[in-house]
Amino acid sequence: MALISTDIGYWIFSGLAALWIMIPAYVPNSAAAVFGGGTPIDFGKTLSDGRRIFGDGKTYRGFFGGALCGVLAGLVEIWIWSSFNLTALPTQTILSVTLLATGALLGDLAKSFLKRRLGKERGESWFLADQYDLVIGSFLLILLVYPQWLFGNITLPIAVWIVIMTPLLHRVVNIIGYYIGVKEVPW
Repeated sequence: MALISTDIGYWIFSGLAALWIMIPAYVPNSAAAVFGGGTPIDFGKTLSDGRRIFGDGKTYRGFFGGALCGVLAGLVEIWIWSSFNLTALPTQTILSVTLLATGALLGDLAKSFLKRRLGKERGESWFLADQYDLVIGSFLLILLVYPQWLFGNITLPIAVWIVIMTPLLHRVVNIIGYYIGVKEVPW
């Protein structure tokens, strides 16, 4: 007996389920770029290494605007799920979408903190960390607060799809953001 299905329909559905699960985590970073500006979260302060804590790119307006947009995207999913009886897709809850959206931005903040410690400048590419910070942040927060949702919804095929689609979507969205003027660099 195979541990993983070889049925192509199962894998395609798992990809749709992965996207469905991650929408509240994918939306906030793009929305934060649109809503950003204003007071930096670190208030311009530096640590003993002389480097900023997070940098000018991490602002209160961006954080809360991005989180709100991620939660709103998740609430739309909850409404669609219940209105159209999409019980085959994973169930989102108000708590899961809030944790996914907030965790994505906390993962981005943690990455920015590490980038500053490594001497990387704002906007400087950091392979893999730039793509997976939102996944790690959102899953860690869910694991800490709502583990039953995480283990009840993230199967191995869904996890594989998340690993595959995240850098692809990240790249496409950043290129679009660059060309419409909300991102300074296309990565």
